[in-house]
Amino acid sequence: MFAQQLLNGVTTGAVYALFALGFTIVFGTQRILNLAHGAVFMAGAFIGYFATQKGLTFVPAVLLAMAGSAVLACLVDLVAFRGLRASGQLEFGAIISSIGVALMITSVGQGVSGTRVLVYPFDFVPNLFFSVLGLRISLLQIITLASVAAILAVVVFLIYRTSLGRQIRAVAGNPRAATLLGVSPGAVYLIVFAISGALAGYAGVLIGLLFNTVHFMMGDPYLLKAFVVVVLGGLGSVYGAVVAGFLLGILQAFAIAYFSGSLADIIFYSLVFLILIIRPGGLFGNAASTVKVGRA
Repeated sequence: MFAQQLLNGVTTGAVYALFALGFTIVFGTQRILNLAHGAVFMAGAFIGYFATQKGLTFVPAVLLAMAGSAVLACLVDLVAFRGLRASGQLEFGAIISSIGVALMITSVGQGVSGTRVLVYPFDFVPNLFFSVLGLRISLLQIITLASVAAILAVVVFLIYRTSLGRQIRAVAGNPRAATLLGVSPGAVYLIVFAISGALAGYAGVLIGLLFNTVHFMMGDPYLLKAFVVVVLGGLGSVYGAVVAGFLLGILQAFAIAYFSGSLADIIFYSLVFLILIIRPGGLFGNAASTVKVGRA
């Protein structure tokens, strides 16, 4: 029972980490809360679903969902944030602007779905189960864990070991100084939003498959979870978002298994509250300064 719930928690936590990572790299680079991130996540799930209705298999549908969500996230940056950056009113204005864009995307999702709860085709991922060391693991869980691990590794490598990553970290540290070094902050912001959107889109597809539900309001509760994960891990910390995402999934799985479903969130948020009392800056942050993308 314990090991099975741990596996379930790690699987769900992997998706939380993927979703929260996209949220945190935008915050770490630009110091803004992109509250349209949940709507992009929902859009990714919808794109994946409608791709299956056209007969696409898993890999093409996922790639289309990630590409569509990346483009949508770039549009969010252009519509909601670029003008505010030019005016110098980014911090508070970004919250209001991103909420407005999120409502627009959600309204489109509502119109497209007709408020119906959509379900991926039963055979989209073969319903196969394997027994490994006494654990019952599905093919979907294997795909989720393997693909998320690969994506997280690629994103971390990109940020900390490539020329593009150095540009992202330079802009995160000081956009004006980065400009003097020949880096275009505007281009970096678009790239960061594209990465963030692609991660959200794939997370949306995985959540739609794991919980067998795609709905136009599905982004809101996961946006709240992502915000909690980012705060718990340390604002702007890449590693913190990943660790806190897995921690959220594991705690949630055990809370649901051993307590009533209504108590799961209460238990989790109480633990988050206690952790933040001990470490106000989060697990990978500190009380004096916010961790940025450029730091581990």
